[in-house]
Parts: sequence; C-alpha cells; structure tokens
Amino acid sequence: MTNSNSLSQSHKILFLNTLAFTVCFACWTLNGVLVTFLVDNGIFKWSVVQVGWLLGIPILTGSIMRLPIGILTDKFGGKYVFSILLLLCSIPLFLLPLADSFFMFALLSFLFGMVGTSFAVGIGYTSIWYPKEWQGRALGIFGMGNAGAAITTFLAPSLLNHFSIEDPQNGWKLLPILYGAALVIIGVIFLVFAKNKKIENQTKTVSQMLQSLKSVRVWRFGAYYFLVFGCFVAYSQWLLPNFMNVYQTSLVMGGMFATMFSLPSGVIRAFGGYLSDKFGARKVMYWVLGSSVILSALLMVPKMDITTAGPGVMAGKKGTITSISETNVTVGEKDFPINKKVEKPTENSIFPTKNSWQEVVVTQNQEVKKKELLAKGITHIHFDANMWVYLVLVILIGISWGIGKAAVYKHIPEYFPTEVGVVGGMVGMIGGLGGFFGPIIFSYLLTATGIWSSSWIFILLFSAICLIWMHLTVTKIMNEKQPSLSREMERKK
Repeated sequence: MTNSNSLSQSHKILFLNTLAFTVCFACWTLNGVLVTFLVDNGIFKWSVVQVGWLLGIPILTGSIMRLPIGILTDKFGGKYVFSILLLLCSIPLFLLPLADSFFMFALLSFLFGMVGTSFAVGIGYTSIWYPKEWQGRALGIFGMGNAGAAITTFLAPSLLNHFSIEDPQNGWKLLPILYGAALVIIGVIFLVFAKNKKIENQTKTVSQMLQSLKSVRVWRFGAYYFLVFGCFVAYSQWLLPNFMNVYQTSLVMGGMFATMFSLPSGVIRAFGGYLSDKFGARKVMYWVLGSSVILSALLMVPKMDITTAGPGVMAGKKGTITSISETNVTVGEKDFPINKKVEKPTENSIFPTKNSWQEVVVTQNQEVKKKELLAKGITHIHFDANMWVYLVLVILIGISWGIGKAAVYKHIPEYFPTEVGVVGGMVGMIGGLGGFFGPIIFSYLLTATGIWSSSWIFILLFSAICLIWMHLTVTKIMNEKQPSLSREMERKK
C-alpha cells in the first residue's frame, strides 16, 4: 500500500511538473510569433538582425540561469523554486504591453525568459520521485512539456488576428497578459497541490556541487543537447518567418506548419525515454545524430533557379559558315545540329528539373577554326523545394530531435544522483544556448547569403561534429576496455 501511495504521489508530481513546464515553454517561445506579427504588420520596424536578437534573448535568459536554478532546486526542493519562478515571470509579461521600443521589448523579454529555467527545476524535482528503472520514462514524459511551443505557434497567431480586428495597433497587447495570467494560475496550483521533496542529506557546498562539471561527459551531453534541444527551440521560432517568406503562407498557416514541427517533437520525447531505457542512450543517439545529418543535408538545398554554361557545339573542322538556322549551323557542307530552347513545366515539381539548349554565336560567312565554338550551351536548373516535402522533412527531423532530447538526459540521475539539478542545469544551459544563438546565427547567415535554407547548413555541420565526437569517444572506450565491458559502456556512455 505504501508503494502504491508513493507511486501515486510520484505520478501526481509528474503531472504538475509537466503541466507547469508546458505553460512555461509556451511563454518561453512567445516572441517567435509575437515579434513576427509586430514586424509583419508594421507596428514595429525592426531589422532582420534585431528580430533575430528578440527571438533569442528570452532563450538566453532561460539558458544561462538554468545552472543556478538547478542548484537551488537541489538545495531547497522543486515545489517552492517552481512556484516562485512561475509567479515572478508573470510580472514582465504583464508589463510587455507598455514596451514602445526595441530596448524595452528586449529587456522585458530577457526577464520573462527566466521561465526557460523551469526545465532545470523539473528535471531535478521529477527524478527524485522515481527509481532508476523509471527515470528515463518519467523524464521523457516531463519533457513532453516542450509541446508548449506548439501551443504558442498554433493558438497565438489566431489570437493575435482576433485581438487586432477592432484595434490593429494595440490588440496584440492582450496576448502577453493572457500568458502572464496563465503563469499566475499554474503557480498558485503548484504551490497548493505539490509536495516538496529534496535530496536527503544534501550537505555539499555549491563549490563541491560544481565539481561534477569537470566531467567531459557533461560537456559532451551538452553539445548533443545544443543540437537536439537548442536547435529545436530555435526552429520553433524561425520556421514561422521561414514559411511566410519562402512559401508566402499566411501568419496562421505558417503557425500551423511550425506547430506540426514542434508538437510531435515534444510529444515523442516520452517514447525517446522508453527507447533509452530499453536499448541504451548510445544506440539511440547514433540514430538521432545520423538522421539529423541526412535530413539537414536534404533541407539545406534552397528553392532556386540556376542558369549556367551547358554543353556547346564546336566546329569539327576549319571552314566557312555557309548556313545558319534555328536547328543547324553548316560549316562548308557539314551540318551541326543545334538544340532549341523548349519550355518545360516547373511548378510543383518534387525533384530538380533541368533544361538545356544552345544559342548560336557565329554569323553567316564567318571563317572558323577547328574546335571553335559555334553555339554556346545553356543549362537552366529549377528546384521548387516543394513545400509539402519540406514540411515532411522538417517534421521528421523534429521527431528525431525529440527522441534525442530524452536520450541525452537518460543517464544524468544515474551518474550524478546527488547533483541532478546541477548537471541537468548545466546540460540544459548549454542546450538552451542553442535556442539563443540559433535565431541570431540564422539571421546573420540569411543576411550574408540571402538564402533561407542556409540555416540547415549550420545544422548539417554541427550534427556531423556531434556524430564524429560520439563515435570517436565510443571507439576509444571500446579499445581501452575489454569487449565484455562493451555492454556496460553502451548503457553508461
């Protein structure tokens, strides 16, 4: 009966944690929709780079503060840390409607970005309620709160349009007030119904707790999390303007497409926890990083029209041009066929289409030498980057990252049972920095190249680095350890 009651209490805490994290994550990604709406409607005239900063600033706060919040969770327990966090972060959201400049908007975004630290609180607070054999699944279920990003991308555009019907200039101001009210309600519920619990006999000083951060494993997991979580957060915001600019979707449709990326990625995290418990994090991460490399390589090909030099026609012998037509050039008595330009349909094609033809560059009665060019070749390549194919690939890479998020966190409670908040906070901080730097990097790449898909080149390179780093580490360990220990290595490394 005691075990049953204990498990019931654990599930209750898990439910409250997941609920609170979902609301926090929805608030954390609010700027992705709100800033896009404000710029698209001319309410604020921010540049592409300023928009990139506004998308990233809340992510920065939620990232850099995860470590100290994780330490507070280990010290004092998750109930009070989570409740206070929710209540305090509602204040800048209530003040956001008063912002009338880039600086004020950035400052308040920096403050309400603290909701991003809720992950470090929830990881430490959830893991302490479950035995090791349950922790992968429990943390995976908690991580489903990432779906809060989908709530924002799905509902916020429609709400903004609705609020702006009667007051196009100020209607948007109701949205952050609603989000602030949600934080207050969940904060009060958490304070009333949650039960506090912290690590028993926690007598370590902060300096001692930070010693675990010297482990290379922490930083390796952090790099993986930078990709699977940080870039997930970045694209949760970046995909909306991406779809609107490349495929000319409306704000609502672009939001729905962004939701189709973020929702499955958040929900499937629980399944990622199950796979990590069953097969080991290493095997799961091989599949995650490998698929990230392949999918990003496909996604980085931009929508494009390329005209370049193609196969031309050269004289086979010295002579005089005696005849020129649309289909032939005659040198002396020898005819050289010329390919005419034929218009080919290019709309809605899934694969790139090629069209080649030749244009005559010589004139009647002109003397030509052997191998002299008679007609230059022109090749036109068109790639439509079909929106539906692009969407499917985006959803697939989101699902892969969702599984990877759970795999990264599988072993933290096992290796650092008394510093889950600290190590989880550190890994989460590194990962969260991906959410901060992502939109900024993407905006600079877009400005430099003029190509929206340039962001996927960055993903390809970083995915490859993570995969190579992991494989080199695994190979080194297998060479150093006896083969009989490889199973243990797989489970732990």
